[in-house]
Amino acid sequence: MKAIEISTPGGAEVLVPCERPMPDPKQGEVLIRVAYAGVNRPDALQRAGLYNPPPDASDLPGLEASGWIEAVGPGVSDWAIGDAVCGLLPGGGYAEYVTTPAAHCLPIPDGMGMDQAACLPETFFTVWTNVFLRGGLTAGETFLVHGGTSGIGTTAIQLARAFGARVFATAGSADKCRVCTELGAERAINYRDEDFVAILREEGRADLILDMVGGSYIQRDIKAMKDDGRLVFIAFLGGSKAEINFAEVMMRRLTITGSTLRPQSVATKAAIAEDLRRQVWPMLASGKIAPVMDQSFALADAADAHRALEADHIGKIVLDVAGG
Repeated sequence: MKAIEISTPGGAEVLVPCERPMPDPKQGEVLIRVAYAGVNRPDALQRAGLYNPPPDASDLPGLEASGWIEAVGPGVSDWAIGDAVCGLLPGGGYAEYVTTPAAHCLPIPDGMGMDQAACLPETFFTVWTNVFLRGGLTAGETFLVHGGTSGIGTTAIQLARAFGARVFATAGSADKCRVCTELGAERAINYRDEDFVAILREEGRADLILDMVGGSYIQRDIKAMKDDGRLVFIAFLGGSKAEINFAEVMMRRLTITGSTLRPQSVATKAAIAEDLRRQVWPMLASGKIAPVMDQSFALADAADAHRALEADHIGKIVLDVAGG
């Protein structure tokens, strides 16, 4: 099968076409003939040598894909050959075929194209885990997400609004702020000329903040939180270290937590998939929420897709693997 491999840790140019053997599905797994593969920040980190795959995962990048079930491994009864699915992957999505646990697959929402479906698993699993399970967001609470026009941000805005929260987002331009409000944010804050701390304080502060920036934002997040507020980290684009006043964390009973998705167990990810199937997939099927796409690249142009990912974009980027 055709695939894209990381020739050596480095920039986008190290993503090169290759030929690999087609993988075989093991116990509880399915083999997917890939239509589209999602392109995500963890892929760029893996390419740079900063996010190694688990020992039992493919060394090929790619953590989500849409396509059709080509084969099923022993013990799989929920899917049949030919079923259209999108799936969360342990790796290997930048290829014509990929295996993943059957329990990490979800049906293509009614009326949705394969390109859009490839945008769903990584971001929706991540947002559901960190905003609703770990962060405990409930209706009526105030929620702030940084990076509101990223794949995570556009998903978090829509889901938080759909579940009844007041939503605020930060973004880096007037156009990006407009996208955030169109998706459901009550207010979008241009971080280049506005202070999110001051604005959130005017609005009564945040019950929950989802942060992928870190660095200098960490202490500012604390200032923007309500007493008993929660701060959840999923990335550190601005750095993972900061000087923090933990006395304030103690006195105001703040919770600081975070997670990464890839190392979590098969069973944990299966439970997330079931939550999404029951509570979120009907919203996708009805059109109440939808993934936001930036652009699509051919599989052979994966390097260009990574350059676009690391440049200015809005929403998700995908690779057209099947040539659709």
